[in-house]
Amino acid sequence: MTATGADQEATGSTTRGYWWWERRRSVALDVGLGLLSALECALEGVEFAGDAGLPVPVGVLFGLLAGSVLVLRRRWPIAVVLVATPAEMGFLMGLIGLYTLAASDVPRRITAVLTGMSFAGTFIVTYVRLRQSVAQQGDFGPGDWYVPLISLFMSLGLTAPPVLFGLYIGARRRLMESLRERADSLERELSLLADRAEERAEWARTEERHRIAREMHDVVAHRVSLMVVHAAALQAVAPKDPAKAVRNAALVGDMGRQALTELREMLGVLRAGESVTARPAQVPLASVGQAAAAAAAAATEDGPRLHEVETLVGESRAAGMTVELSVHGEARTYPREVEQTAYRVVQEALTNVHKHAAGAKTWVRLAHRDAEVAMQVENGPSDAATADAGLPSGGNGLVGMRERVLGLGGVFVSGPTDAGGFRVSAVLPAQGETA
Repeated sequence: MTATGADQEATGSTTRGYWWWERRRSVALDVGLGLLSALECALEGVEFAGDAGLPVPVGVLFGLLAGSVLVLRRRWPIAVVLVATPAEMGFLMGLIGLYTLAASDVPRRITAVLTGMSFAGTFIVTYVRLRQSVAQQGDFGPGDWYVPLISLFMSLGLTAPPVLFGLYIGARRRLMESLRERADSLERELSLLADRAEERAEWARTEERHRIAREMHDVVAHRVSLMVVHAAALQAVAPKDPAKAVRNAALVGDMGRQALTELREMLGVLRAGESVTARPAQVPLASVGQAAAAAAAAATEDGPRLHEVETLVGESRAAGMTVELSVHGEARTYPREVEQTAYRVVQEALTNVHKHAAGAKTWVRLAHRDAEVAMQVENGPSDAATADAGLPSGGNGLVGMRERVLGLGGVFVSGPTDAGGFRVSAVLPAQGETA
């Protein structure tokens, strides 16, 4: 189908209403050629009737019928050549018929056979007519070589050019159709790739939002929880022990400043990533990927390390929690993502104790093994005498910890204990292998 036909089909109108023709101009062209061919054959039919001893109207009618067959050249090109070959009445029908046959999808063997038949028919008719013409000239005519040579040239001139031109046009048409189909296929593939890229981009944006939400939760929830606990203690001891109230107030201020510092660092990393991805149409994809990787590396590099767990435990102790820290094995350095994940697991577990088990005794255990590092945070039952701080819970803490650990190929287990407390356990590979 041509581009025009495709456009008309896309708009809801079709040109397939003229039998086998696809376009109006094809109808006009074939009908015009058929009329010209019928007129030419009718004129030659007069001479044919005189030579055959038939009435002139019979010769004219035969010529009209034979020449009008050219109208069917697109539908039945073989029929046109079969009619034109034995009759040899019209040059137009013979030339157009051979061209259409060579340009069509008819098998090449049939084309070669019909071309040979047309060549032989043209040669015979030309030879006979020239022979008669030469015989009328008597002794003044050319030699014996003249008739077969001219007949050969005439046959080649009336057969070879239309066939060669038809073969060229047919090959060009098939090539254009192949290129058009390939272009349509590539367009469909590009559309699918664009859809998949959009899906991957949406998935990446969703994952990035989840990651930022986890980071914000880790940074804010723990320190704000401690601030709330200290504020509650400050409110309770202020009338009785002003000196202790002052210390608690100082701790609240320090924790608030630390929380703001961590938030500022995280927002700085996010802004650095936005400055690169703000104009994606003018920035190479590799540069955006490198910037995103650099931002992620910066966020990981600025994150907490495993050796800061002792400071984390100290902050919880300062807030009034009874926490015991035990370390097994020789401490060593791990990849940044492993140490940051281990720290966040302990931090989130202690935050959950502040929220849900106020006053409960807590044990934090770290184990350095050959190929992994393990951590466990367990708390006993909540102290009923301790007032609940009323901290809100979004229910995403355990989910975030699990995602972090599983993302590094580790194992995460959490659940209540038989004593009425809660236990969080995680094991991370020492090399930070991804799942």
